[in-house]
Amino acid sequence: MISIRSIGFAYSNLPPLFENFSLEISRGETWAILGPSGCGKTTLLYLLAGLRFPANGSIEIDGERLTRPRPHSGLILQDYGLLPWSTVRENVELGLRLRKFYGADGKHASHNFQPKKSVEDWLERLGIDTVADKYPSQLSGGQRQRAAIARTLVLEPDLLLMDEPFSSLDAVTREDLQNLTLSLCAEQRLTLVVVTHAIEEAVVLGKKILLLGAAPTQTARVFENPSAGTEGHKEGKAYRELCIQLRREMQRETA
Repeated sequence: MISIRSIGFAYSNLPPLFENFSLEISRGETWAILGPSGCGKTTLLYLLAGLRFPANGSIEIDGERLTRPRPHSGLILQDYGLLPWSTVRENVELGLRLRKFYGADGKHASHNFQPKKSVEDWLERLGIDTVADKYPSQLSGGQRQRAAIARTLVLEPDLLLMDEPFSSLDAVTREDLQNLTLSLCAEQRLTLVVVTHAIEEAVVLGKKILLLGAAPTQTARVFENPSAGTEGHKEGKAYRELCIQLRREMQRETA
């Protein structure tokens, strides 16, 4: 689904974050991007979202070169991106209103897009129907994140990009939303790429884990984690061993 081919990227007047970097992500896979601060985790996510572009090389999704934000990619940011002056329902409806204006291709006006599930369906599915008329400031962090997820999924994306989506939540809420995200990705057959700074979260969410080291990143270091998302995964030996291995690798990178 995603082909990153020999890309290079650097911010103006700063050393490069990526040089001749390549990666392949297949449809339906769940990936976690892990690494120390400043290594380019969020930048890579923005490159996949079409919000930034490589200086050289290319990024293709479903065989099409990425030259702008892609309508079928959903991006959920750490601060949720909810409009504070709009209710939960209005926030969830926002993407649909924009889709009607720009059309399904992101360029041409169209009024024909009919989602398989309505806004009300997603409010109920995400368990926020009872707070649909409240404003973001009246919600808990978990409810705001659920609203952001509902707003994204009502547009029926095939790729879900998440930037440290659960970092500000308490442990119980974070675990609940991790499980919900994996369940929704399986249910909707989504490809998931999530950035996290937490080793344990990466091992919970990603069946494949991309570990970025000190910039510039040139080689994709990918760790297989096939039991992610299965029942009892966090209590298993493979989970503990992979957490230890990743922590050791990250300490080596920052030493």
